[in-house]
Amino acid sequence: MGRLFVVHLEGKIYSCKHCHTHLALSEDIVSKSFHSRHGKAYLFNKVVNVSFGEKDDRQMTTGMHTVADIFCVGCGSIVGWKYETAHENSQKYKEGKSVIERFKVSGPDGSNYWINHEANGGGSDADDGQTFMHDFNI
Repeated sequence: MGRLFVVHLEGKIYSCKHCHTHLALSEDIVSKSFHSRHGKAYLFNKVVNVSFGEKDDRQMTTGMHTVADIFCVGCGSIVGWKYETAHENSQKYKEGKSVIERFKVSGPDGSNYWINHEANGGGSDADDGQTFMHDFNI
């Protein structure tokens, strides 16, 4: 295996809560209205220091999407998913963007987000402040 090069970000950073590897900048947040198995999740334009799982077609409330799970390159923890393809025209804005589960990362101020025990058992997909559920196997 080759040497791992990790991108070091400057600014307000979201990092893996397990190994503190930098994952994204707050300025790259598109939406904070997404929800996952563990509660809040954020849609980002750009993430770094992640690897991608297999592409998988998932039926979500907002329609069929092809997604790939994303993993922290520092420790291998699953931190969210990337939208590869949205099959509904109204959802095309998600293509190429990534969702990071807030529970899986430390915020820019070092804060952690704790599990909302009332959160639904599946992962989700949200738009315009509404919650939409889909199967998200972790």
